[in-house]
Amino acid sequence: MASTLDVERPQRKGEELDLKRLLPWLEEALPELTGRPAITQFSGGASNWTYRLQFPDQDLILRRAPSGKKAKGAHDMVREYELQKSLKPHYSYVPKMWAVCADEAVLGSTFYVMERLEGLILRKNPPRDIRWNKQQVETLCYSFWDKLIELHQVDYQKEGLTQLGKGAGYVERQIHGWNKRYANAVTWNVPSGKKVMRWLEAHIPKEENLCVIHNDFRLDNVVLSPENPADILGVLDWEMAAIGDPLMDLGNSLAYWVEPTDDFFIKGMRLQPSHLSGMLNREQIIAYYTQQRGMAIEDFRFYRVYGLFRLAGIVQQIYYRYAKGYTQNKSFKNFWTLSFYLIKTCENIIRKGTR
Repeated sequence: MASTLDVERPQRKGEELDLKRLLPWLEEALPELTGRPAITQFSGGASNWTYRLQFPDQDLILRRAPSGKKAKGAHDMVREYELQKSLKPHYSYVPKMWAVCADEAVLGSTFYVMERLEGLILRKNPPRDIRWNKQQVETLCYSFWDKLIELHQVDYQKEGLTQLGKGAGYVERQIHGWNKRYANAVTWNVPSGKKVMRWLEAHIPKEENLCVIHNDFRLDNVVLSPENPADILGVLDWEMAAIGDPLMDLGNSLAYWVEPTDDFFIKGMRLQPSHLSGMLNREQIIAYYTQQRGMAIEDFRFYRVYGLFRLAGIVQQIYYRYAKGYTQNKSFKNFWTLSFYLIKTCENIIRKGTR
């Protein structure tokens, strides 16, 4: 899943894997493994815990749910595993799945292991030894968005993937679901979000299209070829993938897309190098996506607000876990400020009518 340029660190205190329980399970599930693994933990990602298990003759990735209270339906590692296994034959960028464990007694959570893709994962900034010119960055950007378009064009009904979703009514379920999740995770130091919730409920589109969506499609969730960065080897982190609305998926991705003209605060929260010269801006991405899909969208505000509000819900759920002591990861300490900012940004878009 990671590259030598990705961020691997010793396991965080309180999040160590119990090898006494894990190794017997691995020996049964993957009998070809030999020796004991060197274990590191990835700092990237703030939801499920992700580890690298480097055996003498094989490199694996283990993903498990975090400890503590979880939202209903969240951190379902068995579903995440089965979804990727089902999608792999129809979307080649999914990593190969090796085994899944539904017995929480092994590690205190369900988990699965998969192949580790050797390549480059971009984080906030490209590695210092990479010097891309504007044309190379532009090529990477188009390749990235083309992979989302390709995913949305998978014929899930023809390929027998209908089990990945609940069918019609996805948009309404998402709006009511995220409204509830945010409300349940509100702490004293963030807005209630009620104004945004009411606006989203009142502006649910009358028509919806359904396809396979990733729900967390970002530059730091793809693996690039070190030789040719425009060559995307894999797409990672399918935790929230589903059969859903493609424009909502695009709105989710744009919630993370920080531009050079954005304000100081959001620039400080940037997770991916979307600011580089040659990257498309949000307006250009919307235009390119809709043109490639043959769509005509006059007002993208609903999807933009949804993406930002959903991100506020994700961030606030993570902060809630930190505030309640369910995780000791201090990088979550100030997440409440981002929740506050995102809610206010949603209100500004609603009020001013800007994207």
